[in-house]
Amino acid sequence: MKLSAESPAEKSANRTDVLLIGGGIMSATLGAFLKQLAPDWDISLYERMDRAGTESSDPWNNAGTGHAALCELNYSPAGPDGTVDPAKAIGINEQFQVSRQFWSHLVEKGDISGGFINPLPHMSFVWGNAHAEYLRKRYESLSAQPLFKTMEFSEDHSKIAEWAPLLMQGRDSGQRVAASRVAGGTDVDFGALTRELVNFLGANGADLNFGHEVTNLTRNSGGGWDVTVRNRATKASKTVSARFVFIGGGGGALHLLQRSGIPEGKGFGGFPVSGQFLRSTDESIISAHNAKVYGQASVGAPPMSVPHLDTRFVDGKKSLLFGPYGGFSPKFLKNGSLTDLPFSVRPHNLVPMLAVAKDNMSLVKYLVTEVLKSREGKTKALREFYPEAVTEGWDLITAGQRVQVIKKDPKSGGVLQFGTELITSADGTVGALLGASPGASTAPPIMINLMKRCFPAEFPGWEAKIKEMIPGYGVKLNENESLADEIIAETNRVLKLA
Repeated sequence: MKLSAESPAEKSANRTDVLLIGGGIMSATLGAFLKQLAPDWDISLYERMDRAGTESSDPWNNAGTGHAALCELNYSPAGPDGTVDPAKAIGINEQFQVSRQFWSHLVEKGDISGGFINPLPHMSFVWGNAHAEYLRKRYESLSAQPLFKTMEFSEDHSKIAEWAPLLMQGRDSGQRVAASRVAGGTDVDFGALTRELVNFLGANGADLNFGHEVTNLTRNSGGGWDVTVRNRATKASKTVSARFVFIGGGGGALHLLQRSGIPEGKGFGGFPVSGQFLRSTDESIISAHNAKVYGQASVGAPPMSVPHLDTRFVDGKKSLLFGPYGGFSPKFLKNGSLTDLPFSVRPHNLVPMLAVAKDNMSLVKYLVTEVLKSREGKTKALREFYPEAVTEGWDLITAGQRVQVIKKDPKSGGVLQFGTELITSADGTVGALLGASPGASTAPPIMINLMKRCFPAEFPGWEAKIKEMIPGYGVKLNENESLADEIIAETNRVLKLA
């Protein structure tokens, strides 16, 4: 899509070049890119809540893990022969390095501060012979890769206790356990980052509209989109004409993608999964743990429900969470409607949704079990990681909603996808993002992909600037160890991670 400049007379409050739906990390990231690549374009952002980053980007609604595949075992599953292929983990780590470079660029320029990210070791922790053997093979596979060369591994109780004391306090000395650790992991407050990016947009002329909900979008005669926006306080509606629309409203994106009517959006459905965390209120326990520790998912559990005992930094304060405990709600947003799921069913996605329901009974069983789990049952799960845990001193908090992507599949009719899905129209005038993890951590590379697909005329002219912002752009750092070392050292310096 080619966006030509408008004269001042053509511009009005009800016309914009780029309209961002949703004030989360994805819209904020795309806006931040475009403000630097096309500073003369008008950008308008519409968010239904009263500030940015309050749904999936909010720090209490996600794990805060800087997803680099350092500790998340679902990114490096064992194959049928027991070997671990590092390819997916490498790909995710490469993407996170792009994010780190983009954030570093903004921090170095003074556009945002670096307080949203903190250094924090990433660990994987398992018990039992089979899991310990798997983790050893994973370590052997990944540590041979340049991006994972600092990974450590141990089955020694005392060494693991040095890394994370709570894991070993009260544990049976005869139990076989194994852990891997990368000291250079991170914790990210994506809510704080989102708000900084949105503030940057506002300071550079973007039109920010909070408390405004997009209810519809239709093609207009000019080849762009007429977007209907409702003021949630006054109930008044208006129409905004946009040349390009990004549907980045988290779980709410599916409904608006369907409203757009673009053929590329046909066949997609969504399966909402909610979650809860236990949050420690005991400062002595909080201070005793300093790592993100991921384990193995339960049978039938979605990858986003991998249990983890996590140090978090929210608004600069250290906290400790364990979870998530899976749950079910038909809402697509934490602040959504109980009709979200049923109203998302269309003739074009009915077959994929039914196929997914048929083929994922283990997931249904898992969610039912989780919903029925008592508070003591939740504490029992915590004790697998922290044997001396007691029920008292932990608050149960509700995390954000995740809408897993359901899409057509020629063999089964439909599949449930646990990553993210970028959907763009053939003419490049609209883009949408569906799905969840590792989304927030990889927002910059996802948005670069979107810009490449939606702005093919402009993108070649932007690449030099992108390379300036992201020195490793277009390079596989895992295959260029010296450059990887240089970039990681520089981003560590700028983001104060080392």
